[in-house]
Amino acid sequence: MTTPLPSPPEAASEIRNSIHSSTALEALDAYKRRDGSKIVVRFKAVGNAPIMKQNFYRITASNRFQAVIQFLRKELGWKSSDPLFTYINLAFSPAPDDTVANLFKSFQTDGHLIVNYSTTAAWG
Repeated sequence: MTTPLPSPPEAASEIRNSIHSSTALEALDAYKRRDGSKIVVRFKAVGNAPIMKQNFYRITASNRFQAVIQFLRKELGWKSSDPLFTYINLAFSPAPDDTVANLFKSFQTDGHLIVNYSTTAAWG
């Protein structure tokens, strides 16, 4: 028994769906790959926050900003219960689930991502 050939509109629809699904799979694979590149992050104290001996660090671009906060706490020797407020370029506090790469692409200054930190809320 033979299978009938699909009519031209059905064939075009099948081809279109095949192209869209392969493009979607490629995009999903690219999203899943970790970006191993490093971004220079510069930490600046605000107000009465202690000044770090070293302000420049290279941090993996695919990390979430939460990793930067945890790293900063570790470098300062602070517990998770100690207040820590972080800002990008003295302007806003990023969400912990933002990626370092996205913040860098949008808000870099002179090739660095500037992260200001404080023990009290410095800006609303």
